[in-house]
Amino acid sequence: MHIYFSGIGGTGIGPLALIAHQAGYDVSGSDQQDSTYVKFLKQQGVTDIHVGQTRAHIATVHDKNPIDWFVYTSSLPTDHPELLFCREQGIKVSKRNEFINLILSEKKLKLVAIAGTQGKTTTTAMVIWLFKQLGLPISYAVGTQVSFGGFATYDKKSEYFVYECDEYDRNFLAFEPYFSIISGVSWDHHDVFPTREDYQAAFREFISQSKHTLLWQDDTDYLQLQNGSGVSTLTWNDDPELIRLPGFYNRLDAWLACEAVRQITGVPVEDLVAHINKFPGLERRMERIASGLFSDYAHTPEKIRAAMDTAQEIAAAHAQDVVVVYEPHSNHRQQHIINDYKDCFAGATQVYWLPTYLARYDNQSRIIPPQELISHLSDPNVAVPAEMGEPLKRTIAAHLQKGDMVVAMSAGPLDAWLRKEFRA
Repeated sequence: MHIYFSGIGGTGIGPLALIAHQAGYDVSGSDQQDSTYVKFLKQQGVTDIHVGQTRAHIATVHDKNPIDWFVYTSSLPTDHPELLFCREQGIKVSKRNEFINLILSEKKLKLVAIAGTQGKTTTTAMVIWLFKQLGLPISYAVGTQVSFGGFATYDKKSEYFVYECDEYDRNFLAFEPYFSIISGVSWDHHDVFPTREDYQAAFREFISQSKHTLLWQDDTDYLQLQNGSGVSTLTWNDDPELIRLPGFYNRLDAWLACEAVRQITGVPVEDLVAHINKFPGLERRMERIASGLFSDYAHTPEKIRAAMDTAQEIAAAHAQDVVVVYEPHSNHRQQHIINDYKDCFAGATQVYWLPTYLARYDNQSRIIPPQELISHLSDPNVAVPAEMGEPLKRTIAAHLQKGDMVVAMSAGPLDAWLRKEFRA
């Protein structure tokens, strides 16, 4: 079977293309631009990747080797030339979920799904790490590169498929997991879930489709979930002092991962804690990209608070001040969370607030400028508007020279800009 992946350089589609390749399918694909994911896929043997998405190119691919299935990302517009071509040619088209379910069915894999508004990437990586440390074969897909195994693997000896299960576009409702882990829930993706109740209902439906579910008691209360068969909970007080990773929320994710793997494998939690304490961390999760300069994916108030908690622990060990460079993600999201920022940057001596990185649906409302967003902080004096460019580069360099810890929080292009300007 020849499968064509549109958006192959993205965090959702790229891992699936690699799994398809390793599972023995013919794989090709395209993306609008080159990326580290595209380069990584080519290194792994997925070489038929085209940068640029046109009708002419996919037609050429189809002529050489007929495409059986076109898998595309949720962000692909309905009038995209590749999508239109495949529909005209009668080629099967679907989003990623249907393909994942095919893999689960054909390879007889049990799905371990990690869902949640925050912490799901870290928790997914931690579960993968534990399986690997136990020497258990594991197949997986995670939304970032991990130093101990890329972003995806298909192992024909594996019993389980560990998957970061995204709620955006209601993707996670396509699955019936063997074991689900909920890492933390708070209303997000307002373009898909117009009300908090919509968001809560989707998670309840996901849990109802799962054979086993593990989540925090706080999330059980937030979701108004009735404890029932197959659902188990942890309380915040269960966070063991044995876990020594930096950051309280990091330790919570670690404890959740340990308890989940204990329930799945039967390995004593004490043994799992010993392994999790050696967890090497993740790309863009308080990742050190230069001396004193860190990058984190935090872009909502809850994620910012968690990132600040970890940053302050790291900075305290070196008697450093914490300075933040923040790039909001999605103007549509800002309309909903503007009143939630409040004290989320508490502990930072200075915040440089960049213009919002605009998503595809952000032309529907007025763009909120940085100064207006800053005004909703409990202490607006801690933040100033800024833009990527030479002045900001000089400012960051001055903070690093002074010995400050500078943390970039962004789900947009700020991370790539910093790596280009500061990484040796």
